Amino acid sequence: MLKIGATGWIEKEKPRPGPLDAIVAPLALAPCTSDIHTVYAGALGDRHNLILGHEAVGRVVEVGSEVRDFKPGDRVVVPAITPEWRTQDIQQGIPHQHSESLLSGWKFSNTKDGVFAEFFHVNDADMNLAALPDRITLEQACMMPDMMTTGFHGAELADVQFGAVVAVIGIGPVGLMAVAASALRGAGRIFAVGSRPKCVELALGYGATDIINYKNGDIVRQVVDLNRGKGVDHVIVAGGPENVLSQAVSLARPGGSIGNINYFGEGAMLEIPRLDWGCGMAHKSIRGGLCPGGRGRMERMIALVAHGRVDPGKLITHKFQGLEGVEAGLALMKDKPAEVIKPLALI
Repeated sequence: MLKIGATGWIEKEKPRPGPLDAIVAPLALAPCTSDIHTVYAGALGDRHNLILGHEAVGRVVEVGSEVRDFKPGDRVVVPAITPEWRTQDIQQGIPHQHSESLLSGWKFSNTKDGVFAEFFHVNDADMNLAALPDRITLEQACMMPDMMTTGFHGAELADVQFGAVVAVIGIGPVGLMAVAASALRGAGRIFAVGSRPKCVELALGYGATDIINYKNGDIVRQVVDLNRGKGVDHVIVAGGPENVLSQAVSLARPGGSIGNINYFGEGAMLEIPRLDWGCGMAHKSIRGGLCPGGRGRMERMIALVAHGRVDPGKLITHKFQGLEGVEAGLALMKDKPAEVIKPLALI
């Protein structure tokens, strides 16, 4: 990111590790819609000459003197969220994504250079890297740092229960992973809201039982009509404009729960419909969270893939070769033609 609205290639010095850190060379990289929000909407404010990217699988090339569990040559999954784990906030139970301040665990392409480079720096390597087993492909692995863990967090935030009725609003890559997570948690019926044919196909493959096309009218009315006139138990917001949170509140039944993993990159306020929220007393819970990171979380994602519980590699629709492939992938994420879900650059 050269500045708001402009990207390009620049030269920077190779980063150096601190005692607890690692330097990693990428093996696979994936551009994200968040990168588009950052550059073209200025969602994080102006940034100059900031390396983008937060979805990477790589090979360790250098470690600090205090790193115990990783060495040069190791293949690793690099979480999008790399918190500082040695803080008082962590000890007091504050979510690790905010262990120093709000969203502070999100460092790559936010407060430090990201992963779209020949080499990138990872803080606290023993706590933030996860070893990549040979049985998992680079395609599968590169969907874990953000897409998979974020989608699964949506099901966690919404507290999806066995046999429950769930609505997932937005079935881009994160929403598709939310569908898969809801199915794994035992949801009985899953409404997936989206319209792109490839996404619809994958949503059904990941466990959706019903597809709601927002082009066919109000999604709340469509779901309620199919659900015997009732709202759903859990809503996962995985995409959409500012009014999508309002739709989620209207969709949830009294006592229902809403998990938001949507990145609201524009606007100053988000609205909640007063009457559908029971004038504030409908016992509808709303929880929003940044995707979990760190080694332990990535090892859980790896276990799910290694043992065949889910295949996030199916999200990838376009592949490019070399670091320059990141530029082509970023352009696809900006323009979003109908056939795109996730691009990948194999380095």
